[in-house]
Amino acid sequence: MVTIVTKTLIEPAIFTPETSCECRAPHEKLTVELARLGTPVDRPVRIYADGIFDLFHSGHARALMQAKNLFPNAYLIVGVCSDELTHKYKGFTVMTEDERYEALRHCRYVDEVLRDAPWTLTQEFLEKHKIDFVAHDDIPYSSAGSEDVYKHIKEAGMFVPTKRTEGISTSDLITRIVRDYDVYARRNLQRGYTAKELNVSYINEKKYRLQNQVDRMKEKVRTVEEKSKHFVYRVEEKSHDLIQKWEEKSREFIGNFLELFGPDGTWKQMFQERSGRMIQAFSPRGSPSSSPPRDFSPSRSPSPPSRWAMPRTSPPSSPKGASASISSMSEGDEDEK
Repeated sequence: MVTIVTKTLIEPAIFTPETSCECRAPHEKLTVELARLGTPVDRPVRIYADGIFDLFHSGHARALMQAKNLFPNAYLIVGVCSDELTHKYKGFTVMTEDERYEALRHCRYVDEVLRDAPWTLTQEFLEKHKIDFVAHDDIPYSSAGSEDVYKHIKEAGMFVPTKRTEGISTSDLITRIVRDYDVYARRNLQRGYTAKELNVSYINEKKYRLQNQVDRMKEKVRTVEEKSKHFVYRVEEKSHDLIQKWEEKSREFIGNFLELFGPDGTWKQMFQERSGRMIQAFSPRGSPSSSPPRDFSPSRSPSPPSRWAMPRTSPPSSPKGASASISSMSEGDEDEK
């Protein structure tokens, strides 16, 4: 099986040469029924679609996609009107004709681009480019003094309709720009365009620049607010963590305090032990249990004095008395000997 890669998928479409169609195969007139059945490879169905294609958008591309897929073997030629014709019959365009030509060349559904296309299609034009069918939306297109410029094409059975894409058109895009003109003018002034290039008066230029400064200040304030909210959120998180940790530590501290100073705490036991030791230290020592008890009853006579006991004498009142006592003690010792 051989896969055929079309040129439109790998490079831009070609421009139509000034001469007629280069197809050398016999170009017999086709009906819609025959075209839908399929044609030989060397005889594609030549479909023509024309337009202004200003501000080329998805609505244009979808219309061309429908035209390309009308028949199994189709060759799509797109005619683009020049600026001169467009400004004369329709109005001023945003894009120049060269920009519009290039936009069509890079659409994947287009096989060939016809520059400076005619506003009204003549029989000579159709025969020159060997066009089989003309594709366009079915809404009557009134222009150039005609209620429908495609009326004679429809009567000849050469018209195939396509559907418009709702919600998107060149007029819609221009309406958005006009509606939001101030926004786009301010944006382009901020990007470096001059007031002359934007056709903006001196007063409006100053107004737009002032509005841009106000918007920048608002953006800065908004940024500061966001940062402040983030900071406050972080502080709240940290505070919550600190409070939680403080509660855990406080419980631990209270438990340790009660364990140490509570009714049955370690500190009370230590205090009682120290108090007992101090009382024991200061109290008089009792008699030993082995010594005999002392009896002071009158029935018993006192034990005789020991031979070594010294007589209790009153202290001497003078040195002479002391010497006399000492001499008497010495005499007594000699008598015992």
